[in-house]
Amino acid sequence: MADIKGFSEEELFAPGHSACLGCGEAIAIRHVMKVVGKNSIVVQATGCPEVYSSVYPLTSWKVPWIHTAFENAAAVASGIRESLLQQGKGDVRVIAFGGDGGTYDIGFQALSGALERGHKFVYVCLNNEAYENTGVQRSGATEKYTWTTTSPVGKTIVGKSQYRKPLPLIIAAHKIPYVATASVHNLFDLKLKIQRALDAKGPAYLEILCPCIPGWKIETDMTYDSATLAWKSNMWPLFEVINGKLTLLKNTAPIPLQEYFKVQGRYQHLLKSENKLYLEELQKHVADEYRALEKLEKSSGEN
Repeated sequence: MADIKGFSEEELFAPGHSACLGCGEAIAIRHVMKVVGKNSIVVQATGCPEVYSSVYPLTSWKVPWIHTAFENAAAVASGIRESLLQQGKGDVRVIAFGGDGGTYDIGFQALSGALERGHKFVYVCLNNEAYENTGVQRSGATEKYTWTTTSPVGKTIVGKSQYRKPLPLIIAAHKIPYVATASVHNLFDLKLKIQRALDAKGPAYLEILCPCIPGWKIETDMTYDSATLAWKSNMWPLFEVINGKLTLLKNTAPIPLQEYFKVQGRYQHLLKSENKLYLEELQKHVADEYRALEKLEKSSGEN
């Protein structure tokens, strides 16, 4: 695993929950909370973590925790922040967790409003690229040609028909102090970004790639490797935007998408010869998107 130097040994997200073995979200939450610390309140949108961390009458949370609907985690976090300020408790950290469905799609309106208003809290999107909790349906975070139960592979369509939404850049367009992407394969990078998000002078957004064992159709020991290949193939670039300046964690020798796809059941159709054109299209798209990030990095550094 990646270097975890500097993480607290205290477990604020306790073991014993019912997440899938190898769950990327559980790994992400555990390490986020090691940096956030006890002086915090967690808001949890509906999703897998809400289910597996709070099986009545038990809980994995060792800090105050509130479950919200899919659509209003950011609104609840905003209200908690303002209430704390009125009570003179502005030092309490407010963290909101949401999946990609509850962030990219259902919860985007509340999130956008909270960012525009400038409430100081950290929103963490646990991105496993589909509505995994309700049956592996496609979301705005699902990449084109990915198999899901609502974008099946057949004679009519070859997986999802649309490219994924560039949400981190949409969030950055709100001109908040801090936006970043991270991954469970690089815990040292994740730790630094959590700390910077906490230190931001206003709202902060952190999106973490979290491989899903059943949704991605991977083995339980492939979480780390799958996330690593996502970064190495440029399918999941790691970058941060601090006060409008974008910095990209460079990947100077990207691997072909096939290397990322071949370990996942959801992409096996793209490795077939009859679907070569779809694979080539997606490879070009990924390369174009990475070059666009490089241009943004250069232009934002010149401002």
